[in-house]
Amino acid sequence: MTKDRLIDMQVINNEGNIVGKVQDIAFVVGKVGSMNLIVTTKEGKNIEIPWEDIQAAGDFVVLKSSGIPSQSAAGQPTGTQQGQPTQQKTCPTCQGPLTWIPQYQRWYCYKESKYV
Repeated sequence: MTKDRLIDMQVINNEGNIVGKVQDIAFVVGKVGSMNLIVTTKEGKNIEIPWEDIQAAGDFVVLKSSGIPSQSAAGQPTGTQQGQPTQQKTCPTCQGPLTWIPQYQRWYCYKESKYV
């Protein structure tokens, strides 16, 4: 499956409910085989779904569970563990939503493909 085929593909949970649409794919540097789908939910929030939480991908992406991963709908951690922020931030350049990247302890803008 190519990146171009995954982008804009609908994501559904294992009960058939629409979760959102794939916007991009992210890889974790230094971690072999680690890939996340960046999904925009129906509410317009970005979340990251680890590839291991994907049951199947064909005409659409099917999640293994009925829920979404244990992150807030903004794609950032829900707690303050390990100094992770709990507030949603926006990119100072494009005003798009930022995603907290725990490995680097930094905010990332997927619209502009850069850390801020």
